[in-house]
Amino acid sequence: MPNTVVELGPAKFVRLPSEGIIAAAVALALPRRPRIVLAAVFGVVLGALTLVNALDMGFKQYLGRSFNAILDWSLLGDAESYLEDTLGRTATLAVSVGAVVLVLLLFVLLALATIRLSNLLARHPARATRGTLIAGVVWITCSSFGVQLAGGVPLAADSTATTLEIKARQVKDTLHDEAEFQKVAKVDAFGNTPPDQLLTSLRGKDVVFTFIESYGRSAIEDPIEAPGVDSTLAVRTEALAKAGFHAKSGWLTSATYGGSSWLGHSTTMSGLWVSNQQRYRTVMASDHLSITKAFQKTGAFDTVGVMPGIQKGWPEQSYYGLDKVYNAFQLGYKGPKFSWSTMPDQYALQQFQDRVHSKKPADGKSRMSFVILTSSHQPWAPIPKMVPWDQLGDGSIFDAIQKAGNKASDVIADTTKSRQEYGKSVQYSVTALTEWLERYGNDNTVLVFLGDHQPIARVSGNHASRDVPISIVAKDPKVLDAIDSWNWTDGLRPAHDAPVWKMSAFRDKFLTAYGSTPHPKTN
Repeated sequence: MPNTVVELGPAKFVRLPSEGIIAAAVALALPRRPRIVLAAVFGVVLGALTLVNALDMGFKQYLGRSFNAILDWSLLGDAESYLEDTLGRTATLAVSVGAVVLVLLLFVLLALATIRLSNLLARHPARATRGTLIAGVVWITCSSFGVQLAGGVPLAADSTATTLEIKARQVKDTLHDEAEFQKVAKVDAFGNTPPDQLLTSLRGKDVVFTFIESYGRSAIEDPIEAPGVDSTLAVRTEALAKAGFHAKSGWLTSATYGGSSWLGHSTTMSGLWVSNQQRYRTVMASDHLSITKAFQKTGAFDTVGVMPGIQKGWPEQSYYGLDKVYNAFQLGYKGPKFSWSTMPDQYALQQFQDRVHSKKPADGKSRMSFVILTSSHQPWAPIPKMVPWDQLGDGSIFDAIQKAGNKASDVIADTTKSRQEYGKSVQYSVTALTEWLERYGNDNTVLVFLGDHQPIARVSGNHASRDVPISIVAKDPKVLDAIDSWNWTDGLRPAHDAPVWKMSAFRDKFLTAYGSTPHPKTN
């Protein structure tokens, strides 16, 4: 059984497995009781590997990587929450119960099947021995001469043993990575920088960092998604220019793909490559300086987070250095959810304006805001529409829009429609954010916005990059002059050949460009 959806095909299931031949030979040599025990264990192992292959398929389809048996079990709870928000509680309960029943049946039926096969071998030892020897000779011959089935699939297979080896190595590497990454996280080029030597060029500015969910390179370059998104970026660049704002844009390679947005957020802000949950926990428990914490450390900025996707306790607030955080329940929204997204981006931005941006910080401080937008989160149905800003109210205006929108179940099942609707959701989020800036921004506003990761492989393609666009927008020409050496593209749309950095490189480049002096911390 392959571990990717694209490799599924009849040829994969008519191969000759070395493990089956070896198991048959061992079974023929054992007495009845040990033979039955071994057969049952063999069946359970096959069940476990089948489950792992199925999980690999899902993870590669959605997150662009294989399932990690050490780190990824916690993500199943997130998947269940996503299904509940998308399909409803009843459908999610049915899917969850069905999945558990299928897994139990898989283990039980495979164990019973292998026991039955071992008993069949024992009842016909002579024929079974000849058959096993012939199968062994055929396997060795096919392996030696590279005999292949249609599509270049080798007839002689050892994929079960290979999978076991790969997963065992993955477990070992994961445990080793934890120790190594803890050492890396303790080294910080700006860890000992005094407050008065941090971000000196941004004192007096109103800085806003915004992540747009699933805003990836595919949105700008994919033939289905790009035309609408590129048109929106061109229109919004021109509108901002008329309002006195100018932008420069480039590419960052995200540490995650298809999901786990918090890994993209933490990688960008920490300057560390936070590519899995274990690394994320390590960073969140460390004192490694994040960009947002650097603003707080200066003592010259109030720091605020607006997180419409947060619906439970968020201890990460301390790591990010945010004095105040508004979650999904603190923004006064009375309208409908849009699938997973708790509220439209336009509403969240208006609340940010009313509760934060329009109010001057105490003691003459500046402000740094950290805003996470969610309307472009999969399954991209239904999608909000822009409404007059002065009619947003408590969000009830979105009732009719939500009811008239596509059903999530219809979009999830259709790849072409998913790609189309994904593009529309990015257009909406970019429009909402840039209209907010055009409407409420001032001479001191500095907006940094970027994507957290590419959309799932079914939308971005099986071989898509992990690149996401990033833009810095400001009225003050000195803000963009400070990054002139970066060679980013003018406007909101980065050129295809614009510089590409690892997402973890952004922190040090940003801190340096805006007046921070390195004072390394090594332990």
